[in-house]
Amino acid sequence: MTDGSRPLIGVSTYLESAARWGVWALDAALLPVGYPRLVQRAGGLAAMLPPDAPEHAAATVARLDGLVIAGGPDVEPVRYGAEPDPRTGPPARERDAWELALIEAALAADLPLLGICRGMQLLNVALGGTLTQHIEGHAEVVGAFGRHPVKPVPGTRYAAAVEEETSVPAYHHQAVDRLGTGLIPSAYATDGTVEAVELPSANWVLGVQWHPEMDEDVRVMHALVTAAHTPGCALVTAVHPPSPSGV
Repeated sequence: MTDGSRPLIGVSTYLESAARWGVWALDAALLPVGYPRLVQRAGGLAAMLPPDAPEHAAATVARLDGLVIAGGPDVEPVRYGAEPDPRTGPPARERDAWELALIEAALAADLPLLGICRGMQLLNVALGGTLTQHIEGHAEVVGAFGRHPVKPVPGTRYAAAVEEETSVPAYHHQAVDRLGTGLIPSAYATDGTVEAVELPSANWVLGVQWHPEMDEDVRVMHALVTAAHTPGCALVTAVHPPSPSGV
């Protein structure tokens, strides 16, 4: 446990070419400041994890108390056996390889794990699931976060953290299609889109389709930090989730 009180939470980063600051335009590993600030507000110590060789993932995870896979570009469809849709963005292969390796290492080590937007989609792909490559209505204005309501599934880990329906900041055009092995849905949008997934058999594994780092609500991140602060925390037993029509 880092510094005796604050769990060390690793957060994966973007890898961008020619990012600009001051007089510089250089390749950069970067992260919107909302991510580390959310970790800090929830009681954790944030560490950035830029793309690295996948074979280093297990050793990296071994030094962490918790892991966040951040949002970002579309997952390359070949990762889940699909041809790219014309509306799917260009691949980020270094991120895909690194973050999938981080997820697999975290699952193997039973490390508390939170996937945010792309991170939730990668979690689903890592467990053998697939994605819908384009949906309407969840990224209404280019470059601006929208909001929509999300309803938790009673009895799930997400519902234990956030009991009520809430309005969340969102910006995505892809979504979970076939669920990965062992995953269950733990929140839905009003249109039936799966907005959160979790792995009941794990210590603490949750994915959310929205962007909690763009909100004032710290409950999801606080739940991760609490799990990271308490190794081997008790599992919750989820009820069988209803279909989207029952939301």
